[in-house]
Amino acid sequence: MESKLFHNILNEYWGYTSFRPLQEEIIQSVWEKRDTLGLMPTGGGKSLTFQVPVMAMEGICLVVTPLIALMKDQVDNLRERGIKAAAVYSGMSRDEIITTLENCIFGGYKFLYVSPERLSSDIFITKLQAMDVCLLVVDESHCISQWGYDFRPSYLKIADIRDILTDVPVLALTATATTDVVDDIQERLRFKEKNVFRTSFLRENLSYVVRPADNKVGELIHILKSVPGSGIVYVRSRKQTKEIAMALKKAGVSADYFHAGLSYEDKVFRQNAWKEDDCRIIVSTNAFGMGIDKPDVRTVVHMDLPNSPEEYFQEAGRAGRDGKKSYSVILYTKSDSAKLKKRIADTFPEKELIVRVYEALGNYFQVAVGSGSGRVFDFDLIEFCRRFKLPSLQTHHALKILELAGYLEYTDEIDTRSRLRFLIYRDEMYSLRMDPLIDELLHTIMRTYTGVFSDDIYIDESMLAGRIGKTRQEVYDILINLSKLRYIYYVPAKKTPFIIYTTSREGTEYVVIPQSVYEERKKRFSKRIHSIIDYAANSDVCRSRMLLVYFGETDSKDCGCCDVCLRKNESGLSNWEYRLIGEKLEEAFNSQTTYRLNELVDSISESASSAISSLETISFSKQDENNEKIIKVIRFKIDSGELMLEDDRISKGKRL
Repeated sequence: MESKLFHNILNEYWGYTSFRPLQEEIIQSVWEKRDTLGLMPTGGGKSLTFQVPVMAMEGICLVVTPLIALMKDQVDNLRERGIKAAAVYSGMSRDEIITTLENCIFGGYKFLYVSPERLSSDIFITKLQAMDVCLLVVDESHCISQWGYDFRPSYLKIADIRDILTDVPVLALTATATTDVVDDIQERLRFKEKNVFRTSFLRENLSYVVRPADNKVGELIHILKSVPGSGIVYVRSRKQTKEIAMALKKAGVSADYFHAGLSYEDKVFRQNAWKEDDCRIIVSTNAFGMGIDKPDVRTVVHMDLPNSPEEYFQEAGRAGRDGKKSYSVILYTKSDSAKLKKRIADTFPEKELIVRVYEALGNYFQVAVGSGSGRVFDFDLIEFCRRFKLPSLQTHHALKILELAGYLEYTDEIDTRSRLRFLIYRDEMYSLRMDPLIDELLHTIMRTYTGVFSDDIYIDESMLAGRIGKTRQEVYDILINLSKLRYIYYVPAKKTPFIIYTTSREGTEYVVIPQSVYEERKKRFSKRIHSIIDYAANSDVCRSRMLLVYFGETDSKDCGCCDVCLRKNESGLSNWEYRLIGEKLEEAFNSQTTYRLNELVDSISESASSAISSLETISFSKQDENNEKIIKVIRFKIDSGELMLEDDRISKGKRL
């Protein structure tokens, strides 16, 4: 019965007729009000696992997520489908937060997205107690685990929320989690019983490749001209995004660049151009990709080593979501390893520098010792570092460590879209005598956007300017004047990082950086750095198998399509073919001690040929060709002493 209900909701609101693997199982678990952990690879359709059952429930769903951009996109997508949704995040004013929360209490809203930092505020706690919450969702739930690669102390507040929502089940979702992290998530979120749904991280259609390249840009161009279709190129710096995009354009490859420093309008334009195939390749920092669902990405290329296997797996996993053959390539030189190891020192600067940054921050904002708690400051990292002669990269990470230690909240560049709400009633507005241009603009806003008299709505000044035949600046000036007259509430788009003092400023002698925040995290970070270096430097073990073992899938098989598997060995066969036939030989000798050559070939031929021929990357299918490969391996193993040949009988040698 429930299955039919869920399918009807899926079809009515999202237009799909069937669920992806594991979605329905998680939905059923949530419906039964069981605490649930869902491990789903990137592109697995995590959001539907809570959106579908909530549409069949009474009350509102509280979704905790650290990704503000993704939060806004999901709210917009739900609203487009006629589903009431709202969001509360860092950077909103007190009035905005109160209005949003009261709408969620009285307005029939189904989803409230909230950043973890907002959970412990008095306003939020008070309003939450008046809400009819039916489900608590924790997205990117690995962030709650000290063992996770992206631990955030603000996530620890989620467990306290469960004291208020005593009978409300929790759904934790993540795309990357090791065994330790899986156990830790459930413990920290106070699961009543362990309940994990996981899909294999195996991506059979994805070929993992590490390619040595001294001329990385030249190799990149070669790859993109060899493999058709859409692609993502990941780089470390904003400067690189533009430089490589320009190099690709010069080589005749359609490309654009993307990073967190672009305006909201630029981000949306470039993202949409890529999604709609007006632009083939997007060159980006890791700011690109979260929440982007483009199924036909054929190639993901990393120009530099990622920070961890988790980060790499997430980014690589954006290729081939449609199930078709795709490639994830790392362009690698030995110097890349040294560069990545340097990130350990950059990410964990000396404690003396961290304390120095904290002291400088107080002087910068003129916050006296013992004061400042709750104060919010716009923050310019470059200007701050220039004034106090501090290294910018290490200062950035010092601020992150101070955040983890509980002294402040440091938020990187946030794009806040322009927002508007009418403060006068519709009838009042019609009675006002306004300039014809102002009148035209207001009526254009009313025709373009719904809910402008009750909710804050996001607006696009450039689009409005186009409709009334004026410039964006002219529209901005009109809206500012109307805001001063209190006819409208208008918050222009703003892009700025900010600092929030979460406690009063301490004297430097009392600043303590806990071991769990510094030494233990540094040790785990270093381990992840060395894991991805080992992955890139490896030339013997299947790359897919290495990743799967890292995530706890120890019974994985060689993929047959990565660069390691396809590399030729001394026998003249690919490593994967050689290993496959070797495994079949081992199985044969476990059931019988000696064979004649033709008997041995016949005993393993069918199973080996079937496995070999099933791979798209291996084009032969004739039985005799496969048998020749089997014979080649047998002869090679006889020559190496792994098999013995005596009187036309073949038996195991000392090393098979």
